[in-house]
Amino acid sequence: KTLQPYDTVFLFKEFEALYLPCLGILVLSRLTCKVTIFRRRILAFLALKDSTNMITHSYLWLGVAIVQVTMLVHGAELCGLTPTPSCGGHDYSAVFRPADHGIDFDNLPGYTRSAHYADHALIAVESRVFAGQRGWKFATTAHLVSSARGANFAMYLVDMSDGSSAEPAKPSVERFVLVLQGEITVQHGGKDIQLGANSYVYFPPNSTDTLSSEDGAGLLVYERVYAAGGVPVFSRGDVEESPLLPTAPEVFKLRKLLPQTANYDFNVHIMDFQPGEYLWVKEVHYNQHGLLLLEGKGIYRLGDKWYPVQAGDAIWMAPYVPQWYAALGTSPTRYVIYKDTTVDPLLG
Repeated sequence: KTLQPYDTVFLFKEFEALYLPCLGILVLSRLTCKVTIFRRRILAFLALKDSTNMITHSYLWLGVAIVQVTMLVHGAELCGLTPTPSCGGHDYSAVFRPADHGIDFDNLPGYTRSAHYADHALIAVESRVFAGQRGWKFATTAHLVSSARGANFAMYLVDMSDGSSAEPAKPSVERFVLVLQGEITVQHGGKDIQLGANSYVYFPPNSTDTLSSEDGAGLLVYERVYAAGGVPVFSRGDVEESPLLPTAPEVFKLRKLLPQTANYDFNVHIMDFQPGEYLWVKEVHYNQHGLLLLEGKGIYRLGDKWYPVQAGDAIWMAPYVPQWYAALGTSPTRYVIYKDTTVDPLLG
């Protein structure tokens, strides 16, 4: 029915020379629309009795294949909307891409999006500095947030080489690790626990557990001196298996990776935004944040500054800095964010 008004066009021999450009236009237009409708139109065209001489054209069948692949890609974008243990739709590789892949530095000498103020800091991809750190063997780290800035926690990336390993955190220090790429082995309770990308592990203060990687891995690590006075315990899990929590009136999808009890003095949240979604509340609170953008791009407001941000960028937010985010572009945003939770506002 969709194609009936154009039947007379298909009868002309001249259309055979035009269908490839038309096909290209249709493919591009439908990549951002309902690709299933376009696929039906191609198949309907092939079914027309007057178009049998065109069925042999491999390019038309290639168009059908392109649409099918596009459907798979668009389906992957929805990964994260519901708990999906086998989810394979998230790609965190941009976090560890080379620094010169984000901006054309040949034409922008001395330029960086990074910024540093009393109440916030943006550490863009091009500003990270990796170096060796005590306690990490055959690995380099890039510290993004630390007490040197006045934060009550440390946040850093770890690039583990083959055969890399890490000693336990220092006494009284708790450690949270999110695996961004590769695999690690956690030695806990006399057993080896294998964790792949999108998995996480929490080591309580004074833990003697260690971790290692046989073939290399990329990690995000949060650490802080434990201050809650409770009894937190070792835990591990997979991001996609964590339940989605209610957020109304917000529209983003929220997961919390640590128990919400007084035994824990911080939590780690995973937040997902579809393109065009934004924070409803323009937050101002006493909690500190350490954020890493894992996927997507958008605009982050911090104080009276507005920053374009992309996957791999890190942000530190001090208490009471006004903060707001909007996801832009054509792909979803996912970021991970640290938040101190049961810390007494009077005592810090």
